[in-house]
Amino acid sequence: MNRLIFSQHSIKGVQMRTAEKGAKPRYGIANFERRTYRRFPIRLPIEYYRADSPGNQPGQALDASEGGLQILFPEQMEIGQNLRLKLFFSSESQLNTIEMLVQVVWVNTQLGEGEKNYRSGVRFVNISPEDISKLKTFSSSFL
Repeated sequence: MNRLIFSQHSIKGVQMRTAEKGAKPRYGIANFERRTYRRFPIRLPIEYYRADSPGNQPGQALDASEGGLQILFPEQMEIGQNLRLKLFFSSESQLNTIEMLVQVVWVNTQLGEGEKNYRSGVRFVNISPEDISKLKTFSSSFL
């Protein structure tokens, strides 16, 4: 059975909510990395569009992988929410845009002192093979 289970946990004192498919209990001493794809630190501008809003909003991508992005949003998102998103980056002296449909999979539910943006994780729902290739090529420059 493939079902989403929402859990709330704390990482370094920060409250987080996540959606997990068939959550499994974790036992043992070691805490291994759960990510499927390697993350690359980036600081790139984005535009996102909510399903219920015709206008776009700015944000910032903090890191990227083949599976998704960590993003700073100016508003709190809901887990499971779908967004249309554009990621902007320069490569070989030209501006590139990657367009995608993403789904929010985790949300930082607390802002730190002086923070104005909400951290969230999104997974790619629909992104063209060409755009995934652009992202891989761009990310490889961080190796």
